[in-house]
Amino acid sequence: MKRILLFFSGVMLYAACQQSNGSGVARSQEMHERTDGQGSVDTATFAGGCFWCTEVQFQQLEGVDTVLSGYTGGTIKNPSYKQVTTGKTGHAEAIHVIYRPDVISYDELLKAFFVAHDPTQLNRQGNDIGPQYRSAIFYHDDTEKEKAAYYIQRLNEEKVYDRPIVTTLEPYTAFYIAEDYHQNYFNLNPEQAYCQYIIVPKLDKFKKVFKERLKK
Repeated sequence: MKRILLFFSGVMLYAACQQSNGSGVARSQEMHERTDGQGSVDTATFAGGCFWCTEVQFQQLEGVDTVLSGYTGGTIKNPSYKQVTTGKTGHAEAIHVIYRPDVISYDELLKAFFVAHDPTQLNRQGNDIGPQYRSAIFYHDDTEKEKAAYYIQRLNEEKVYDRPIVTTLEPYTAFYIAEDYHQNYFNLNPEQAYCQYIIVPKLDKFKKVFKERLKK
C-alpha cells in the first residue's frame, strides 16, 4: 500500500502538465454544461468487483455527491442482476461516481479506484468470480482514457503491485442502474455477513489511506 501512495504522490504531476497544455478543453466544456446549482459536476464510471464494496468506499470521499451501483459494458439493454451474474451478458458490476471537479479531481478518483480493489485479479475479486467482476475503467472521453492508460503503464513499470495490472479500458456506452436493493447496500445492511467479513476490512483500509479526503 505504501508503494501505491508514493507512486500517486508523484504521478499527480502528470495531471497538472496535461491541464496546462490544453488537453482538457473538451472535458471542461462538458462540465460547465452540467451543473446542479452548486457548481459543475461530472461523472466517472468504474468497475472493481462487487459494486457493494466499491460503492461505499467512494461514498466516503469529499466532493463525491452520489454513487450509483449498476451494470455497464454489456450487450443487452436493461439487464437484471440475475442476467448479469451468469457472466454471459458482457456487463460488469460498476459504479457511477457523480462528483464535483472543483473539490476532487478525476486523478484522485483514479487513485481511489486502484486502492479500493485489486487490479491484478483477472475477472474476479476474491471469491467473486466471472467477467462481471472484472476490473475496468469506462472512460467518458479521451482525457480520461489517456490518464487511465498512463497510470496503468506507470504502475506496471514501477511494479507497484506484485503482479501486472489487468484493468481494461473500455469506452463508456450506457449505464443501467441496478435494482433498488443494491443501492447504498452497505449502509442499509451493515450487519450482513458479506458486509462484515468482506467489506468492512476494505473500508477500514480505504479510510486510513484517504483520511485527509473523507467527508466531515
